Amino acid sequence: MNKTTVVIPNYKGRDYIENCLDSLFSGTVVPEILVVDNASNDGSLPLIKEKYPQVKIRELSENRGFSGAVNEGIKESSAPYVLLLNNDTTVGPDMVENLEKAMEQDPEIFSAAAKMISMYCPDQLDGAGDFYSALGWAFARGKDKRTDRYNKPCRIFSTCAGAGIYRRSLFEKVGFFDENHFAYLEDTDMGYRANIYGYANKYVPSAIVYHAGSAVSGSRHNTFKVKLSARNNIYLIYKNMPFLQILINLPFLLAGCLIKLFFFAVKGLGGVYLSGLAEGIKLSCSGEGHRHKVRFSLRNLKNYIWIQGQLWVNMVRRLF
Repeated sequence: MNKTTVVIPNYKGRDYIENCLDSLFSGTVVPEILVVDNASNDGSLPLIKEKYPQVKIRELSENRGFSGAVNEGIKESSAPYVLLLNNDTTVGPDMVENLEKAMEQDPEIFSAAAKMISMYCPDQLDGAGDFYSALGWAFARGKDKRTDRYNKPCRIFSTCAGAGIYRRSLFEKVGFFDENHFAYLEDTDMGYRANIYGYANKYVPSAIVYHAGSAVSGSRHNTFKVKLSARNNIYLIYKNMPFLQILINLPFLLAGCLIKLFFFAVKGLGGVYLSGLAEGIKLSCSGEGHRHKVRFSLRNLKNYIWIQGQLWVNMVRRLF
């Protein structure tokens, strides 16, 4: 029986999906592979069906975003581990095996992140796990740093779901990916919730993945990404921080918003960023937002204290 099901959400991935699947089938461990297609119309789905008949396919009738697609894959899987993988990636030969080993070492680990390397600049990191800070900024640890760095396993705040493995049984306790996010920060939200419930997320440097990045949205900063990320960040804060924690971090959160507003204004995206913030406040104040809020419990107090420490430490890391 396979230890792992690889779930690949696909939306217009024709230019990348072949290389992604070929790299998986060339590995030392070939897992069960499930492609969840978000109503693509670029010919990528017929290509997969023709060239990779051994790949399972789940076709969605509409684009439900990253969160909706991976939730369908997680629920359809039966293996102990679910490895989420972007379609614009290729994996190292031992990637799956090394992630599985990391999960087997500790039953309290919820997820494990691969070492992501830029596909087009292989001397630069794309990320070595994700952090979240008191400024309200999520960021990829080590992004754009040299590839030969970040070679020690460690605990991280959250796993980038573009190349990360999850313990399937714990989704029932932590919850599935929040489909209100659609895309962006859904993996930070997931990691945040795991931390609240006392489950760790780990970085595994021996698991190598090459990532093209922004294959669908087109660039690191664009209207779609800036607006949705701003919206989702407000929602993430509301969902996961108890009222007292919001008050403690409020000066830093406001400073983080002002810094980002200035940054995006320089790029001509200031109005887009403000619009995203407004939508995030609206979502948080809605019945849908209230329904998804993580309820505070004293039994998780030590976990909140650890999280708060990480928010401050990661703020310093990001600024300096």
